[in-house]
Amino acid sequence: MKHAKRRLAAVLMAVAAVLAVTAACGRVGEHGRIGVVYLNAEGYYAGVERGLRSTLGHGDRDPQLVQTNIQSDPAKESSFINTMSSAKVDALIVSPASATASIPALRLAKESGVPVICYNTCIEDAEARKYVQSFVLGDPAGFGRVSGEQMAAYFLAAGKRAPKVGVINCEQFEVCIQRRQGFEKALKARVPGAKIVANQQGLALDEAVERGEQLLTAHPDIDAFYGEAGSQMLGAVRAVEARGRTGRTAVFGGDMSVDAAKKLQDGRVLKGVADISGIKVGRLAAQAARDVLAGRPSDRFVIPAPIDRYLGPKDGARWLQEHSDGIP
Repeated sequence: MKHAKRRLAAVLMAVAAVLAVTAACGRVGEHGRIGVVYLNAEGYYAGVERGLRSTLGHGDRDPQLVQTNIQSDPAKESSFINTMSSAKVDALIVSPASATASIPALRLAKESGVPVICYNTCIEDAEARKYVQSFVLGDPAGFGRVSGEQMAAYFLAAGKRAPKVGVINCEQFEVCIQRRQGFEKALKARVPGAKIVANQQGLALDEAVERGEQLLTAHPDIDAFYGEAGSQMLGAVRAVEARGRTGRTAVFGGDMSVDAAKKLQDGRVLKGVADISGIKVGRLAAQAARDVLAGRPSDRFVIPAPIDRYLGPKDGARWLQEHSDGIP
């Protein structure tokens, strides 16, 4: 009887062990938890969420997304990532707030065994390659090059050989610096006389509008603005309108949204937009996370995201038709 009980106990322990392994596999392969950091409230990040959910699914057997919007605040980001690291989520998808200030949080995630996938922004390259599994990125220099080429064509068509250009930037982030560098190189390759007369940071939309108006006060003969991302571009548009420069100062920039598409369709101020679809980026980041959960992480550090070009009223109208729900 004792031997039978021992055998039964051994069988039950073996079954329990199998069930535990199966349950663990289920958590990772079918359920899992993925922490997601959205940098701010721009429409782009709604697109990223759409892309994530369309790829990861909504069902009971799909990974659970634990999400936050850090409003470009490294302290909020650090607090969230520390919590995710302590909870040992299965992956972290993040657009970091700072190339430098975000390093400790991502280092902690790595040391806690949490794979990190960057998208849109990341930490400094050398540190990213230590602590980040993959980086979903549309080439920043290529992104800026689109606007540089569009602006150059605009100036050449107008016969302007020595135009004055103002820049409203988001250069707290390394990718924005690279966007501006790509923009300037492309613009001056075709219009060597073009001059950047001012470059001011304006991260939030209201701040970007204020910076644009200040630049127009200091340089009332600015021929065009380059806005490095969505808030900077739309801020420049509003500043031009507020200062009565419609038809005299053009705007080019990056990141499509409903407001951007409407301004592009209107055509009087905003002339061209470079864009990396949030939905497409979300899908790529989600697939990278799926690969991690399945135990086959990508061996590519940079996962390229496509860059789209929009020029003039017809492209603005087309974007609005294709994105009738407003999600970019």
